[in-house]
Amino acid sequence: MEAEASTFETSEMLAAFLASTPLLSDSWKLCSRANATAPQGFVANQVEDVCYVAFSGVQAFTGWDPGCRNLVPLDTSDSGLFSAWRRQGEEEEPVMVHAGFLHMFLSAFHTASFQTQIFEIMKRSKSVVFTGHSIGAPIASLSALWFLTRFQSISSSPSVICITFGSPLLGNKSLSRAILQERWGGNFWHVVARHDIVPRLLFAPLTPHLHFLLQLWHLCMPSPYLIEPTVQLHEHQTSELFRFVLAYVEASTREEGAVRPLFCPFGNFMFCTNEGAVCVDNEMAIVKLLHVMFFSGSASSSIIDHFNYGDYVGKVSLQFLSTRGFVEGDLPESSYEAGVELALQSSEIPSHVSGLVKDCLKMAKRMGRTPNLNSAGVAIALSKITPLRAQIEWYKASCDESDDQMGYYDSFKQRGASKRDFKINMNRIKLAQFWDDLIGMLETNQLSHDFHKRAKYVNASQFYKLLVEPLDIAEYYRSGMHRVRGHYIKHGREKRYEIFDKWWGAKKVGDEESNKRSTFASLTQDSCFWARLEEARDWLEIVRTEGDTRKLCMLWENIDKFEQYARRMVEKKEVSIDVLARNSSYSLWIEELKELRLHLQQFPPSFPTLLDGRVVP
Repeated sequence: MEAEASTFETSEMLAAFLASTPLLSDSWKLCSRANATAPQGFVANQVEDVCYVAFSGVQAFTGWDPGCRNLVPLDTSDSGLFSAWRRQGEEEEPVMVHAGFLHMFLSAFHTASFQTQIFEIMKRSKSVVFTGHSIGAPIASLSALWFLTRFQSISSSPSVICITFGSPLLGNKSLSRAILQERWGGNFWHVVARHDIVPRLLFAPLTPHLHFLLQLWHLCMPSPYLIEPTVQLHEHQTSELFRFVLAYVEASTREEGAVRPLFCPFGNFMFCTNEGAVCVDNEMAIVKLLHVMFFSGSASSSIIDHFNYGDYVGKVSLQFLSTRGFVEGDLPESSYEAGVELALQSSEIPSHVSGLVKDCLKMAKRMGRTPNLNSAGVAIALSKITPLRAQIEWYKASCDESDDQMGYYDSFKQRGASKRDFKINMNRIKLAQFWDDLIGMLETNQLSHDFHKRAKYVNASQFYKLLVEPLDIAEYYRSGMHRVRGHYIKHGREKRYEIFDKWWGAKKVGDEESNKRSTFASLTQDSCFWARLEEARDWLEIVRTEGDTRKLCMLWENIDKFEQYARRMVEKKEVSIDVLARNSSYSLWIEELKELRLHLQQFPPSFPTLLDGRVVP
């Protein structure tokens, strides 16, 4: 029996649970009211301690420019509302959203009524539901995203959920990934009618047909009963648009070949049919269901279904009470298979494609479980390498207390052939392999999306970096690699350390980290301190023989900058005691610098140079 036999397929159960709450019906009622009475605006309603905010699907929208889908970085919006979403590195694709939707959100956000509503929510509500239908839906999503970004750190702030109906896609894959990393996927629920064209629209390049579609929405949104006769009058246009969008939705399900779509789903998708509903949160499964259900529709149903959410919500809210079963003799082999069959019943998938959807649900289940299982395995592996790290800590302590007073860095750099030194070097190599493997798994999506934000691994990687990178630097200069490749920071630093810098930089700094130190740090807080020193030693050596005045001035300027940097580190006690050991490279460098300056004062050169920050003739 398959591995899934011991698990549950919850897509149909989750939809039934959501339908059993008043969230769907209350949200849709307010959306209908907003569509009818608040064009280009929103309405709010307080239900006990829950505040519902619904954005109208009737908006003055100019973002459907033919041939352009207008993705813009989210963090470039005015007022810095989404500045926290700025990418950490140049190699990362920025979080991007549709420019038209972002503009509509910002227009709503800057109104006095929206600001007043947020104030009332913070004062009176324990929960807030942002909701919207059609073009109003992405405004609701951005409102929820802003609310989570702005108030997530306040423990007393209301909980947030976003429920949309027939929402177009909002942003790129980086947006989806960022929401998963923040663990906000469960805050977003997108209700999709099985044939509705709007959630599929942005898979395709925009066409002139969309102008007709916008006119149709503005006409029928306040009065949905007009939709069927209107669609019949424009049958040719709707047929062309349906075939065009279907081709691109189908192409987006292929793993290879065509260019990947610009837009990507995020959060949970609740697919509604006449037989029930299913909830899916896996990107691949969402796209597959968007295609299969749309394929079974028609040009007219793709437009009409966009106005049928009231009917679907009413049906699923009643159908969760009904009992489902299986034909005798065709019983599923496991609870998981039973869940899959119930999901297929609720999704009204045609029998000739049900096998594809079943395989898709199973694959999504495996993909959902694997990162969590891998993360658990990494936790076990981390505990197994802890003794290696502890042995290096012991080695550092013994070096710092040694009679030769060289300290940790220089002792390893000038190590001999003892068993102890060999063992510490092997520990260094094994720890590097562990962290490189972990980063490889993270970059290939084998670990949880928020793995690199978990305090356990952020703190462990930072401690590893501060403890072991000085040894990597020592080995780099001991082996003479700086003569072959150049200095360590630019030419020898491993990628893992740069990644750990980003992890630590994204970590929120607490009060305990901003306090002044009363004793020297157990580990030097700049793991590249010794690499900077090695460059300064090189500059000092070159100064003795350099005859070019311009180059000499630059060298002395670099030496002066390093000296000031090191002095600040010592004054703030952000260095370990090994830095100040009598025979450490740093202490010897300071002495050499003093001697050179004294020599220059006694025997000034015949050309100007820089001494103590000033030009000396």
